[in-house]
Amino acid sequence: MKIGFIGLGNMGQAIVANVLRAGHQVTVWNRSPGPVAALAALGAVVAKAPAETLQGDAVFSMLANDAALAEVGLTGAVLDKAASGLVHVNMATISTALARQLTEAHRARGLGYVAAPVFGRPDAAAAAKLIVIAAGAEKDVARVQPVLEVIGRRVAVVGQVPEQANLFKIAGNFMLAAAIETLGEAIALVRKGGIDPAIFHEVLTSSLFAAPVYQGYGALIVAQKYEPPGFKLRLGMKDAGLALAAGNELQVPLPLASLVHDHFIEAMVAGLGEKDWAALACVAAAKAGLSPA
Repeated sequence: MKIGFIGLGNMGQAIVANVLRAGHQVTVWNRSPGPVAALAALGAVVAKAPAETLQGDAVFSMLANDAALAEVGLTGAVLDKAASGLVHVNMATISTALARQLTEAHRARGLGYVAAPVFGRPDAAAAAKLIVIAAGAEKDVARVQPVLEVIGRRVAVVGQVPEQANLFKIAGNFMLAAAIETLGEAIALVRKGGIDPAIFHEVLTSSLFAAPVYQGYGALIVAQKYEPPGFKLRLGMKDAGLALAAGNELQVPLPLASLVHDHFIEAMVAGLGEKDWAALACVAAAKAGLSPA
């Protein structure tokens, strides 16, 4: 397929590299030139403007938030320059409100629109082991399915309304943040009681909590290793806010999300925004009178 790709952060770079290796033609655009040069060496075509990425079969975007999509023009202005019948695959974690706006903006221009956020960190993206959550019109999802299958080890189609994929991702990220909060509090508790947190982590994550989330994030918290970030804390705070907004819209109380969001704010005030979101555990440590990092 001939596709475009907008947004070449750690995740975007890894995804594009795998798509190129699978034999697809990829035109890339990014605000900063570094990632573009690296992918050009792998065979990517470099676009001078976002609109140049919208001239093939599909365009994929992996941007940080609602504002970034608007700034690039994917909420309207750039779409006016898209090739007829193009399908836009939006991989960002965005609000359900913007998801509805994007769905309508594409429909009005005769363009396809698929929401396809992913679960996984940059190492999973590089290994093509992401979990892709897709939603959109059946024909649009089917058209981009070959590329989605290159990106991840599983593609879960969760509905025909794009915002359903975004809600799925928001709920999943809320669970991840809650797990990090739990780990941070529990590890602070055993540390304060004089127990080796490494032993605590090994015993629990090899038995009752033998799951990648507890194993991976627990290891980061025990080692107090929050750099380089696989997912920045400031983005975790954004996602906790998205969960609260979705809960408000759907009239679903999310008291734990409120607590976690407040702790994200405390972490931001402490200057942890650019660290891995596992650094949320520093808040629990600080409250316990422990050295957080």
